Amino acid sequence: MSIQNTATQKTVIQKMFCFKKVLQQFTGSVKKATILMVLVSTTAFAANSSDRNNPYIEMQSAADKVFTTIKTQSAKIKADPNRLKEIVKEDLLQYVQVKYSAALVLGNYYKSASEAQRTAYFAAFEDYLVQAFAQALSMYKGQPYQVESAKDIGNKTFLSIRVLLKQSDTAQPLRIDFLWRKNTVTGEWKAYDLVAEGVSMITTKQNEWATILRQGGIDALTKELNSQAKQNIDPNKQPEKNQ
Repeated sequence: MSIQNTATQKTVIQKMFCFKKVLQQFTGSVKKATILMVLVSTTAFAANSSDRNNPYIEMQSAADKVFTTIKTQSAKIKADPNRLKEIVKEDLLQYVQVKYSAALVLGNYYKSASEAQRTAYFAAFEDYLVQAFAQALSMYKGQPYQVESAKDIGNKTFLSIRVLLKQSDTAQPLRIDFLWRKNTVTGEWKAYDLVAEGVSMITTKQNEWATILRQGGIDALTKELNSQAKQNIDPNKQPEKNQ
């Protein structure tokens, strides 16, 4: 073997070694970058999940969104109070467990209902909720509001968050409590009941509609819900009181 060939082979080997070293460095950098990206993405997702599933943050977000919209559209609402129904659909309903609320009202009648009956009932109940929430929000006249401060949730799956609508210096603030439930499957928190001035909407309606369910079943209640959902919003209507 000639000296020239030997030198050429050494040169090739050196270049291959250098290339391998560069490749290892590049691969190491890619791995580090990939790991870093995964960690950052995971951290961001965890933070977002925590925020999204925290009912106190959700309640504050919902209140800010709804009350700000009511303020900015006060002239339209004064001219047409039913505009509140659209605001509920657009800004509030996404925070509500409609089917869970509906199932609570039905109680044992839910099991005996057919799929078609349930579908019709859920749709009617959602429309009713829009009307009920809009009527409750008609109490808001642009006054300052305060959402209850966040507390440690721990292992809770149910909790109540109070929203106060402040009145004059001498008058007691209006109390609206939103009851929240954590979905045990998805881990997502959503509201399922509204308690205005101490009166639970779900409990009140369970009692009010018990006779309808007993006499006419789910179809009769669906018809009643569709009728109530069509009621106009009355800003002067006082909250119902416990009997």
